[in-house]
Amino acid sequence: MATQRILDFLATRRPNGPCLVVDLDVVRDNFRAFEKALPDSKIYYAVKANPAPEILRLLAAMGSSFDTASVAEVEMAMDAGAPADRISFGNTIKKERDIQRAYQLGIRLFAVDCVEEVNKIARVAPGARVFCRVLTDGEGAEWPLSRKFGCVPAMAVDVLRRARALGLDAYGVSFHVGSQQTDLAAWDRALGDAKKVFVTLAEEGIVLKMVNMGGGFPTRYLKDVPVAQAYGQAIFSALRKHFGNAIPETIIEPGRGMVGNAGVIKSEVVLISKKADNDNVRWVFLDIGKFGGLAETMDEAIRYPIVTAHDGTETAPCVLAGPTCDSADVMYEKTPYPLPLSLTIGDEVLIEGTGAYTTTYASVAFNGFEPLRSYVI
Repeated sequence: MATQRILDFLATRRPNGPCLVVDLDVVRDNFRAFEKALPDSKIYYAVKANPAPEILRLLAAMGSSFDTASVAEVEMAMDAGAPADRISFGNTIKKERDIQRAYQLGIRLFAVDCVEEVNKIARVAPGARVFCRVLTDGEGAEWPLSRKFGCVPAMAVDVLRRARALGLDAYGVSFHVGSQQTDLAAWDRALGDAKKVFVTLAEEGIVLKMVNMGGGFPTRYLKDVPVAQAYGQAIFSALRKHFGNAIPETIIEPGRGMVGNAGVIKSEVVLISKKADNDNVRWVFLDIGKFGGLAETMDEAIRYPIVTAHDGTETAPCVLAGPTCDSADVMYEKTPYPLPLSLTIGDEVLIEGTGAYTTTYASVAFNGFEPLRSYVI
């Protein structure tokens, strides 16, 4: 996944310390693949995945809309050239003053998952469109999303009913099937729940217009994943199954699927050691870990491909850890990672598929280590 452009950049620039390099050509190809796979759905790029200005400017110029989680992300999208009507405030947990500020900036599309959030929006964003997030099980996802977001379908009906009563536009429902979702049937189950909300409210004269199908589109790590076209076909089939010819407006929110495979982290081996003379497992310490941008190795959920100059030679299992003075800074131990026996201190390694959820998860100066540097080419 390290493109020739990335390899050439690293070879000529020789950046010091761990860094992420993102190839915009890959992002461009991914956007076009989503457009082709789901031509009737609006693409709202999830800014939180990677908010690099170069990425946002490219996607804005290509016609993308943006899913934002904060006022800061709203402003990032607008600075990149996106008009307010192509921006959604998709976080269900918002301060009232942030809702008000987004409304002042022209944002009119907001996510909710409870009556209390609807009340806030009604007070400071009159007439805004709201969509209610419905809980899904997340089965099949490598990074499942918890019960922190969303409500059961029956409550979604109450939430949207309340929105209508307060003068808001009860616009639709949303769901998220879990990040790095590899089960094509996941959207079918979620769309079935969405349809129930549509039908119940239609009987009361409240006609919903939109289904936000969220993200979850995967990038390739160590295992192959279905291509965008396969997801498009499965999702369209599920829409036809549940909504027939009356398919509503749809939105997708790719983040990982848009930028994950566009980025590579360059890292260095700081130490290789054992815990006992008869220990068969080496500990390999890199200059990047959970706190430097690899937070998604938590519970070993995401297993990144690691490329070394010694690939093709004999390997043995290693515990892979980061450089900080925190015992939690271990990436792979339950399932050790096979690395070449010839790997040595000072070697550079490439951690592939790291374009999403790395720079934004990097801590600011924990242990004095600077945040993960990023280069977009």
